[in-house]
Amino acid sequence: MAKPSNCGEDGSVVSDLISFLNASPTAFHAVDEAKRRLLKAGYERISERGDWNLEAGKKYFFTRNHSTVVAFAIGKKYAAGNGFYVVGAHTDSPCLKLKPVSKVSKGGYVEIGVQTYGGGLWHTWFDRDLTIAGRLIIREEKDGSVSYTHKLVRLEEPIMRIPTLAIHLDRNVNADGFKFNNQSHLLPVLATSIKAELNKPVAENDLGKEKSIYDNSKHHPVLLQILASQVGCKTKEISDFELQACDTQPSIVAGAMKEFIFSGRLDNLCMTFCSLKALIDATSSEGSLEDESGVRVVALFDHEEVGSNSAQGAGSPVMVDALSRITNSFGSDPKLLHKAIQRSFLVSADMAHALHPNYMDKHEENHQPKLHGGLVIKHNANQRYATNAVTAFLFREIAKRNNLPIQDFVVRNDMGCGSTIGPILASGVGIRTVDVGAPQLSMHSIREMCAVDDVKHSYEHFKAFFQEFSHLDAKITVDM
Repeated sequence: MAKPSNCGEDGSVVSDLISFLNASPTAFHAVDEAKRRLLKAGYERISERGDWNLEAGKKYFFTRNHSTVVAFAIGKKYAAGNGFYVVGAHTDSPCLKLKPVSKVSKGGYVEIGVQTYGGGLWHTWFDRDLTIAGRLIIREEKDGSVSYTHKLVRLEEPIMRIPTLAIHLDRNVNADGFKFNNQSHLLPVLATSIKAELNKPVAENDLGKEKSIYDNSKHHPVLLQILASQVGCKTKEISDFELQACDTQPSIVAGAMKEFIFSGRLDNLCMTFCSLKALIDATSSEGSLEDESGVRVVALFDHEEVGSNSAQGAGSPVMVDALSRITNSFGSDPKLLHKAIQRSFLVSADMAHALHPNYMDKHEENHQPKLHGGLVIKHNANQRYATNAVTAFLFREIAKRNNLPIQDFVVRNDMGCGSTIGPILASGVGIRTVDVGAPQLSMHSIREMCAVDDVKHSYEHFKAFFQEFSHLDAKITVDM
């Protein structure tokens, strides 16, 4: 196992991760931040709606729904039918999303109706300082012409909270455990009705005579005013939105030895960041693609936490569409795509469960991933993870060549096993896959933790994968 270090030795990567996390309260913001970094690194934005005029030695990216992003760098020695070397992760995390009708008034309070997204540890959302972020669809009128614009919004200050019930009114809570109903008790308080009423005439006047989806009071005027003020529009110009509750506490490097990262959304923005930074840095120098015969790819998907079955999830054709369009840009024979897929490799990167010192019985003795121990290769005989002996060996060999630590994980036989985008893409595309992830604690809590060292290990491992895989893969024979 690698020796733990303080964050000074890993400073640039770790501080960069902290910046990425703090810029990414939602999947939309994470993709926006990824887009900003890719453009700065010389990647050209292309659109799935347009034609692709691609060149060997060049770098490109596209977004879908602004919550999924695929970036790729084409080697100068690339020819149609050559392989794609992919690191895949996801941009979404469990959260509370605003309902289509979010206005709730009862007991003299204005509350926000939310629905649970993914398998969150919802008890951790109580008594936190919460705000709202997401995207708005804004109606714009200029010279008699109407258009609609997607705009990201993020309220920095805490505007709501889900308060717990006082122990005096729930005397058995410590003995029986904290129990709550997701429908009845998981509503953030936005304001008191009296204070909100004072603001109501102004907000309703702003709606004007023009009909909008908010004329039937789907959302409280106070909330609409705050959102409109943030993006610089009128409330009547907000045509629709996708918003979620967010914790306002920033991500930080912490612990007595400054060895941990405390943050929300580490699952899976940590792997999103490490793969993105690895691709950018592995393609940044003048000659980085000179001897590359394949295509280096990062694919960051939305909706993993709810099964990936969406137009922008890993269960959609987005991956195979991208591989097909890149291949077809350099050759028209339909057989070339099939050859390319069989020469390709996917690293499915999703955070892993570290050994918990207070619950050691939840891991079996021979498979106890530890913080500072490097990326975890995930195995499951029932294909909840897509790793096999060949893909595990290839990924482990890269670690060995670069003196990087690596760990293995298998869930106990008497426990259920989660899954990732790995099996979805392996079965849907036919690509060889290894499932890996950095170890962490408090997964799916509003506040998670991982180790500083493992951020650096993950970044270096992914970067080495991009730089070395095509040469290593040529040395292994299986289906011959």
